Amino acid sequence: MASIHRCPRLQIWTAALLLLFVHGDSFYLPGVAPQDFEMVSTPKSEIACLDLVRFVARSREGFDQKLRSRWLIQVPERKVSSTAKLIGAIFIDENMMLKMEKMCLILVVELTMSFSQCLCEIALALLKFGNCGIFWVQGDPLNVKANKLTSTKTQLPYSYYSIPYCTPKSIIDSAENLGEVLRGDRIENSPYVMCNLVCRVALDGKKAKTFKEKIDDEYRVNMILDNLPLVLPIRRQDQESSYVYQHGYPVGYKRQIAGTKDEKYFIHNHLMFTVKYHKDAQTDAARIVGFEVKPFSVKHDYEGEWNGKNRLTTCDPHAKRLVTNSDAPQEVADKEIIFTYDVDFQESDVKWASRWDTYLLMTDDQIHWFSIVNSLMIVLFLSGMVAMIMLRTLYRDISKYNQLETQEEAQEETGWKLVHGDVFRPPVNSDLLCVYVGTGVQFFGMILVTMIFAVLGFLSPSNRGGLMTAMVLVWVFMGLFAGYASARLYKMFKGTEWKRVSLRTAFMFPGVVFAIFFILNALIWGQKSSGAVPFGTMFALVFLWFGISVPLVFVGSYGGFKKAAIEDPVKTNKIPRQIPEQPWYMNPIFSILIGGILPFGAVFIELFFILTSIWLHQFYYIFGFLFIVFVILIITCAEITIVLCYFQLCSEDYLWWWRSYLTSGSSALYLFLYATFYFFTKLEITKPVSGILYFGYMLIASYAFFVLTGTIGFYACFWFTRLIYSSVKID
Repeated sequence: MASIHRCPRLQIWTAALLLLFVHGDSFYLPGVAPQDFEMVSTPKSEIACLDLVRFVARSREGFDQKLRSRWLIQVPERKVSSTAKLIGAIFIDENMMLKMEKMCLILVVELTMSFSQCLCEIALALLKFGNCGIFWVQGDPLNVKANKLTSTKTQLPYSYYSIPYCTPKSIIDSAENLGEVLRGDRIENSPYVMCNLVCRVALDGKKAKTFKEKIDDEYRVNMILDNLPLVLPIRRQDQESSYVYQHGYPVGYKRQIAGTKDEKYFIHNHLMFTVKYHKDAQTDAARIVGFEVKPFSVKHDYEGEWNGKNRLTTCDPHAKRLVTNSDAPQEVADKEIIFTYDVDFQESDVKWASRWDTYLLMTDDQIHWFSIVNSLMIVLFLSGMVAMIMLRTLYRDISKYNQLETQEEAQEETGWKLVHGDVFRPPVNSDLLCVYVGTGVQFFGMILVTMIFAVLGFLSPSNRGGLMTAMVLVWVFMGLFAGYASARLYKMFKGTEWKRVSLRTAFMFPGVVFAIFFILNALIWGQKSSGAVPFGTMFALVFLWFGISVPLVFVGSYGGFKKAAIEDPVKTNKIPRQIPEQPWYMNPIFSILIGGILPFGAVFIELFFILTSIWLHQFYYIFGFLFIVFVILIITCAEITIVLCYFQLCSEDYLWWWRSYLTSGSSALYLFLYATFYFFTKLEITKPVSGILYFGYMLIASYAFFVLTGTIGFYACFWFTRLIYSSVKID
């Protein structure tokens, strides 16, 4: 019996309503013909759910009692995308049919299919997101999929079949989304179909060298079963009853020969899989809730000449001789290697909805809470300073300034009030500032929207590459706000060449990032790693950039420039005021560097966990903590910039535009320095190419963090200066 897909009710209702909304009197369902509506077996499409089919059928009968009087037209099978085939069933009113000629009817059918495609793809995406889960029954084949080989020492992923493992009759690549490709995932079928013999591999010198290199670099093999990654359970030393789970298993290991300094290489050629399942209380079906492995290195023996069907004397399931240790390991040398495996099925109390808890188990909650409490203390300290400035100093100064009656008293005044005629003078390179502010708005919007989706659970770890895909797509569509923000600020500066600013906004930051990314990708390609982004994906990224993001930037700029310019609260003098000599602590470089410490301090503990998840190949799914830290970062950047901006204006230095951006943006410098510290203290990267990749990607991350924090600080200072100077009477 084939496996049956079931969907969560929320996804069923949402997808069904989308499908029913395609047309008032017409609808079609992907991969399902009308005669399949009441069938008990699985629908033709592996994506569609049986529950959804029945729901849509019942809904159509309830919504339209005249269904029998309709003509049914079968639309031939059409391939809409690489992942879905649509077989449409379109219902057209009988009276409408009688009035149409044959060619016209065909046109209507084609238009309906084209119009419906968009909503149907959304429905398919919802079904895929819902991760319906599969009910398995006894006798179903469990096909293990092979993923990439990974190493924390090289950071270069490789395809599973890049080393001479056993191969199936034909290697089939699984469909991968944009995020999976950018992550370097290469999911392929494997010969493991749940002691069974897989194959025998004859090693020559070249193949043996490949295995030894991967063992030296501590590569791990990653596999997938029912969308669950393979894990290796390791018992905790401090707690006998609990385990930690490592992703994948090592290719092999090295061992020093007793009495010599020589080392020998041994390969893990026997895998003992443990498949945990949870039985459904109402049926005999079950769902997989765990996929574990214990690797062994075993020198297999067999009788007679090899014919591919020999019984192994070291591993015979019929004689109940299973591999339980590696007393006689398999050496990597110029000889044959026999690959085997066995499977142990264990019933589990873990429900399907909780099967990811093992992978997402976090034991560092106290550290995260300490990080948040530490950051909140910084926020409270800065909030107190801002409150003191706003409620005491500014209130007193403004009241006193507004009550001045004589010119002598006005001349005696010093501080921020004296620079009111210059504080809103456009800065040097104002167009460049507009570009960076617009880019910061785009990046802020991308982070905020992605974070909200992640907190709400839409970016599940079971949806591989979903986070990366979401970030890229949201970034592209946030180009609209980037163009709008840069144009609004540019018009306030009395600029007229808005097209040039729009062009720089659309290309400057993405161009720098793409150039670095292209160079790094070329290095990865030179290493023949699966982490290299293929030409097709690179073309798709360029299309998203030039075809969607750039036009949206110009649309936003056009709309922003057409709006009325933002008026300054005070008039600007024609002749710039001379800035007095500043004390040492108000030196621009010193104050900018000081301003970046606190924003970085608010995030550096969480940054450690993020770097660990990226470079040590662990899951990161505590987006609730991350969202709180992000809010704290926003508040910290805003408050430290306001405080230092106020001190700067009190020193009669009105050049605050760029200073406000660089003050909070300097936290990116500390981020890069911390990344350097992390590289030398936590990672064991040995290859120069891997080091270049690390610092290249961290340079991109630091540049993005600079744009993000700089924009937050700028807008906070922009709001602050307009607030205080709009409260002062100017004759």
